[in-house]
Amino acid sequence: MLTFLNALKRVVVGRPFRNDRLAHTLLPKRIALPIFASDALSSVAYAPDEILLTLALAGAAAVTISPLVGLAVMIVLITVVASYRQNVHAYPSGGGDYEIANTNLGKSAGLTVASALLVDYVLTVAVSMSSAANYLTSAIPGLHGTQAWIAVIGVVVLALVNLRGIKEAGSVFAVPTYIFMVCILGMTAVGIFQAITGNLARAPSAAFEIVPVPEYEQGIVGLAGAFLLLRAFSSGAAALTGVEAISNGVPNFRKPKSKNAATTLLLLGAIAAAMLAGILYLANATGVHIVQDPAKEFLVNGQPLPEGYVQNPAISQIAQTIFGAGSIPFFIIVAATGVILVFASNTAFNGFPVLASILAQDGYLPRQLRTRGDRLAYSNGVLALAVGAIILIIAFNADVTKLIQLYIVGVFISFTASQLGMIRHWGRALKLVKDRPAKLRIIKSRTINTIGFLMTLTVLVIVLITKFEQGAWIALLAMAVLFLVMGSIQRHYNNVARELAVDEDASPRALPTRVHAVLLVSHVRKPVLRALAFARASRPSQLDAITVDIDSEETEKTVETWEKLEIPVPLTVLASPYRETVTPIMEYVKNIRRDSPRDLVVVYIPEYVVGKWWEQLVHNQTALRIKTRLHFEPGVMVASVPWQLASSEAARRSQELL
Repeated sequence: MLTFLNALKRVVVGRPFRNDRLAHTLLPKRIALPIFASDALSSVAYAPDEILLTLALAGAAAVTISPLVGLAVMIVLITVVASYRQNVHAYPSGGGDYEIANTNLGKSAGLTVASALLVDYVLTVAVSMSSAANYLTSAIPGLHGTQAWIAVIGVVVLALVNLRGIKEAGSVFAVPTYIFMVCILGMTAVGIFQAITGNLARAPSAAFEIVPVPEYEQGIVGLAGAFLLLRAFSSGAAALTGVEAISNGVPNFRKPKSKNAATTLLLLGAIAAAMLAGILYLANATGVHIVQDPAKEFLVNGQPLPEGYVQNPAISQIAQTIFGAGSIPFFIIVAATGVILVFASNTAFNGFPVLASILAQDGYLPRQLRTRGDRLAYSNGVLALAVGAIILIIAFNADVTKLIQLYIVGVFISFTASQLGMIRHWGRALKLVKDRPAKLRIIKSRTINTIGFLMTLTVLVIVLITKFEQGAWIALLAMAVLFLVMGSIQRHYNNVARELAVDEDASPRALPTRVHAVLLVSHVRKPVLRALAFARASRPSQLDAITVDIDSEETEKTVETWEKLEIPVPLTVLASPYRETVTPIMEYVKNIRRDSPRDLVVVYIPEYVVGKWWEQLVHNQTALRIKTRLHFEPGVMVASVPWQLASSEAARRSQELL
């Protein structure tokens, strides 16, 4: 079984890379852009939908102001991009928001940011994959109802691609990401041309009458209307997710790392803003309507929609309106959007493992997350992210609207904390610099980060107010739990380090008074004789052989064979009236320790080395239980003496060929 799994691993992941191949995995800007920007770029596939859907609660008239809401989102996006360009220059190590908050605001702030980012990365994968599944079902209506399973399969495939290594994943993702950019920007250009020439048609949903919910029957007036606008803005702010990924991924860029990361960040902001503006303009110009429950909120000639109506996302409706349903451009745009949503999750698959490895180095997460796998990717981090995203997708049945309520809370917590940390960073730097041009550069950077802090703090407050009851509390609860867990892990590591530290007066030459060896005997066979030979070769002060009387007939045969071979070690039979194996052995060992507490007790256990997975199920189980119990006994060591069965030799040869 182990051989089969290793062979399968080589097929799926590929042959392992040497450490010196790490430099070859670094990314040029043309590859880094699709890897790190795909999340922010792909947000135009669901952020406009959420803006339109939220405004639709107040009726069709409210939907017409969606471009203004989008403009507010773009202003925040440009501000955050400008702020993060300062971040990547100041902190190029890859710690990103966590490192900035930890260094400038303290460990608690750093851990808060780390918790927020880890939760947000998991949500990024869940939201993007769920949205991709919805786009696939809009192109293939027969798949409607299977979105959750489609999204789960997408997460698994993406995890496997990332296990092969970051550069290989980037090469796979680059072309589709650029195709998506061309599709959206090209569709925007064609739509604007049609609008100018008067040939722009109306979307199919433009004819539907929107029934406002009771509390918004008066439209977006008064306090309720203002709250709805803020809620639409907070949903649209999902377009900002992914911006922070570049600051976490600076080590993956080629040199000069900071400069290349800052340039990529600028390209991301410009392209994302242009695409978001284009989609919202066309959605407004074609009259695209999107609601939460089409069966209740849409009317046609005063009547509800027919049974089985499937509401398509905004980009699908716009592409259908501009190019025609069933046309080649329509299918290309829908396909490109679905693919980019899948690849958008790759931003998280690059950010989450790197951040997890840094947290593991600091002792906040298990140490297994800090090491690279066979292909020099942080494999354990990739797997942890995939499992978390799959759980969310199944729990929320791939419902984007429900998932997005949990979304962006974490990312704006990290935005706000990192900008505050940068303000303090520049403040300290300003005191140390005497050169006037350098001071002016620092003042400029601090001003940008101050504006970024005020803006992201404002958005964070809006998000918390408008999304708390809709599901943001779940994300906050997850962050709090993760915060406590990481703190607990670090305390555990610190306690273990203190417990195992060598005292100054401790002598490394201290020896036990005697070594008392105990050989476990079940049947007198070759493995037992080998273990006996090893035990005798170690020249212990005393050597005991023991067997447990589970079956009187078997025990008699064992004793008879032992005596027949004239083995010069007495065999002690331990009574077991309840037919237990482990308990009598443990009592025997404890008695030795009780009588001679300064003796070292070494228990020799013969074990089979097997080559097939099912053989492990029928061998060594009792030995495993005994070893597990003995490991908790102070002053006791366990010596496992292997005996290689014939099947293990075949497994060894297969292993050497891999």
